[in-house]
Amino acid sequence: MGRTYWISVIIFVVLGIVTLVPAPASKPCMLGYYAHCTFTPISTVICLVLAGAFYWIGRRKAHQA
Repeated sequence: MGRTYWISVIIFVVLGIVTLVPAPASKPCMLGYYAHCTFTPISTVICLVLAGAFYWIGRRKAHQA
């Protein structure tokens, strides 16, 4: 699997985790606490799905080569 795909996977996993971290914000997130993102559960799932998609595409391209 190429380096670009691994970097993309790592970035999206880290972003997914960062959305869960409590932080000062103007409104509470959908889970009821103040986090970096007010749409915390949705944005976390989106980031993790993107990480999975990049991983799957990278593995698929590695097997084709």
